[in-house]
Amino acid sequence: MAAFLVAGPALAQEAATPAEMQIGFVDLADRPAFDPVLALYQVPPRPWGRLTEGAQLGIKDAEQIGKVIKVNFSLRDVAGTSVEELIEVVRTWVDEGVHFVLVDLPADELVKLSDGVSDLPVTLFNVSAQDNRLRGEACRFNVIHTIPSWQMATDAITQYLVTKNWKNVLVLQGPLPEDQDIVEAFTQSAKFFGARIVEVRPFVLGANPRSRDENNVALVTEGSNYDAVFVADSDGEFARNVPYHTNAPRPVVGTAGLTAEAWHWSFERHGAPQVNSRFEEISEHRMHSFDWASWAAVRAVTQSVTRAKSTEYEAVRDYMLSDKMNLDGSKGNPMSVRPWDHQLRQGILLAGGNLVAELAPLTGFLHATNDLDTLGVDAPRTSCQF
Repeated sequence: MAAFLVAGPALAQEAATPAEMQIGFVDLADRPAFDPVLALYQVPPRPWGRLTEGAQLGIKDAEQIGKVIKVNFSLRDVAGTSVEELIEVVRTWVDEGVHFVLVDLPADELVKLSDGVSDLPVTLFNVSAQDNRLRGEACRFNVIHTIPSWQMATDAITQYLVTKNWKNVLVLQGPLPEDQDIVEAFTQSAKFFGARIVEVRPFVLGANPRSRDENNVALVTEGSNYDAVFVADSDGEFARNVPYHTNAPRPVVGTAGLTAEAWHWSFERHGAPQVNSRFEEISEHRMHSFDWASWAAVRAVTQSVTRAKSTEYEAVRDYMLSDKMNLDGSKGNPMSVRPWDHQLRQGILLAGGNLVAELAPLTGFLHATNDLDTLGVDAPRTSCQF
């Protein structure tokens, strides 16, 4: 890959041939997550289809910068039939000069891909898997997470609950492993910020009259004294029916009601309306969290190329992982990559329906070095070992 060195403004005139900066995108074809009916419900928000549109917006934004610094940014993407196929794709791409690849895969497949290319000069961007273990015991040095973890999401929600003095929370937990992950994250958030889980109750999806105590929202929320209901339902089919159906008139948070998002189409601050309008010019749907994570990954590469004044892999990667990173994600506080688990620091939007109620971290929740580190696992608590 050609590199460029910037000595001053003269670069634009002196560079005879623009350098090439290709960015990859891989996912699996026919992923179950791509269900337009469930996407329409938006509980929890899920992709309408492949996340390449967010990456394409990032490339489109990068084109203007590229004209100035004489770098051609472009995107290559493959939807594979297996992780083994994607490993071979990435290995081929690296030989051809592609060193940064966006990845939309479930956690286990992401780890498999990461391990399959760990001997290569390549950095993968996790744009969709929120599993906490990817930032903990299953972390990998060659992966950067632009999508927030479940821990970041539940920390943001808990900050809001504590601020509102809705500290006693009834938790409804679904049957899936991801639901357990969400409940464990919320349990840690409650302990850390001073909320109290009054009870964790299981629910099941369906209308079987013999399971009414677990599938009827009014029944599963009766009794106990609580200020809010937290729903952990990664599937979303049960969660979407919880608001306005609880036994007591209480706010619903978690994967329904007030949800924690990387992005929301109704956000109106920090240049967000411009991002949303640019996205809607190239897409048939509104920008959601996973689109934003893909866009942010491309922006991270673009800024790192610009600031490192190079297209060489190590120079770009080293800047991206340094404390010099100052990425604008149109969410307020500038973003950077946490050195202990490679999670992108970022604000979390607390959204419900057609509005964003708050942007976390909320006022009053402070950190010794960076308030964004009140969201997610901080360095002293991390189990990640690179």
